[in-house]
Amino acid sequence: MTSNPDGNPNGKPKFAMCWAASCGGCEIAVLNIHEKILDVDQNFEVVFWPVAMDAKYKDVEAMPDGSITLTLFNGSIRNDENEHMAHLLRRKSKILVAFGSCACEGCIPGLANFSTTQEIFDAAYAGISTDNPNGIRPQSAWDAPEGTLHLPKFYPVLKTLDQVVPVDYYMPGCPPESHQIGAVIDLVIQALHGEATLPPPGAVIGAGQSTVCDECPRARNVKKITHFARIQDALIDPALCLLEQGVLCNGIATRSGCTALCPKAGAACVGCYGPAEGVLDYGARLMTAVASVIDSTDPAEINRILDSLPDPAGAFYRFNLAGSLLRAGKAAWAADRVKA
Repeated sequence: MTSNPDGNPNGKPKFAMCWAASCGGCEIAVLNIHEKILDVDQNFEVVFWPVAMDAKYKDVEAMPDGSITLTLFNGSIRNDENEHMAHLLRRKSKILVAFGSCACEGCIPGLANFSTTQEIFDAAYAGISTDNPNGIRPQSAWDAPEGTLHLPKFYPVLKTLDQVVPVDYYMPGCPPESHQIGAVIDLVIQALHGEATLPPPGAVIGAGQSTVCDECPRARNVKKITHFARIQDALIDPALCLLEQGVLCNGIATRSGCTALCPKAGAACVGCYGPAEGVLDYGARLMTAVASVIDSTDPAEINRILDSLPDPAGAFYRFNLAGSLLRAGKAAWAADRVKA
């Protein structure tokens, strides 16, 4: 890569960032790189970043294909607008990064794949905390005096970015840690100047190659679990492995890179950095690890211990359901096939 691969008059390669189905934390994480944000401004022409500048889809559509050097795409694909932007930015970008857990593996929004669209809308528009006396539900089109208004069409199954378009790199985290973002930005800038080489396509960047357990300072002994409990219901030893204390900590299956921030603070790892290197299915890997530390050989006793595990589906697939081999519940998949 060269410092001016697109022949821009100002000599800068182009940068874009898009926010799809996500909370926006990834956008804040980029701003949290502090003075390194000046390196982005110095080395890139920011051409599309709706959260930080006035930008229109038509501006991106008018750009030549492949004219954007680097796009950080955060958020999963929940509706047709998300999908449109994924295809558009894939076409316009040389390097497309699945940025953050939602884009990489579906994250918390992906848990909705256990439910149908009807169940999701019932929870949102007819739940006990919702004030909606007229029973109004979103519609994809509405005839107003000014003309027909359109809302994005809601998809039955939430998908990860790479289930919709090819992705060059993956940067996990909910959100990615700011120091990791800064390191990746440094690497890209060095590559643009011919001072470094980017990793092979498909690589995970801004994260480690091991597990959170390897970063965790808590003492680890032989694990013999006889009961699981929520962390607020347990008397926690601040120096001992949380899993050994009966608190489900997902660090045994989760990729390193966060420096074990949650376990250091007394909270269990929930798996936001996604599957560790070489893990095909995060939930299956975590289930296997948990099964290996159950302190019993009696089937009835094993069932009793496992029954004490709070919300197993949400625990094993909290961040990874949409990106897993399972991906969705049967009813949601059936509705998605009808849509297709």
